[in-house]
Amino acid sequence: MTPGARRALDAAGRLFYERGIHAVGVDLIAAEAGVTKKTLYDRFGSKEQIVVEYLADRDERWRAFLAPYLSDAGTARARVLAVFDASRDWAEVHLAKGCSMVNAHAEISDPAHPAYQVITGQKAWMLALFTDLARELAPRGAQRLGRTLMLLHEGALVAHGLHVFPGAVEQARADADALLRTAVARGSADR
Repeated sequence: MTPGARRALDAAGRLFYERGIHAVGVDLIAAEAGVTKKTLYDRFGSKEQIVVEYLADRDERWRAFLAPYLSDAGTARARVLAVFDASRDWAEVHLAKGCSMVNAHAEISDPAHPAYQVITGQKAWMLALFTDLARELAPRGAQRLGRTLMLLHEGALVAHGLHVFPGAVEQARADADALLRTAVARGSADR
């Protein structure tokens, strides 16, 4: 990616997150990035593609941020809780307005929009992550446990972004820990 394209993507990401995707036009992105509209269209082709690349970049950065938390955790239970720890730390810097994927979905709910697959793909990846980790703890109840962990996680991100109450991610982590202890004690999350 050229330096101008990188500046454009960075500007678009900041503006989309702060103001909303529909509220930001290519003129503003170009002005903020110090590039021409022609540069934007030459590199990205359309505003829709800028949105796709913004969301894909955000997802890639989140996965890279999460990776060391997961690799440093020793057990499956610790890895589940590490997701919440990473989300807490990520939220302090990157989630003043909540999850960018959830926010984008509020504006882009049409499955035909090219960004829709990025949004739903990121959430599917998170569900698969929680389910895979749950499988190590409660094999027979992995699907249900994974879904419940995902709901706790996503609910915490939404509550954090809406400033519903302080410590939403920390509370979700504590609830996830209690849920994991129960699941392991039972030997299955289905009971």
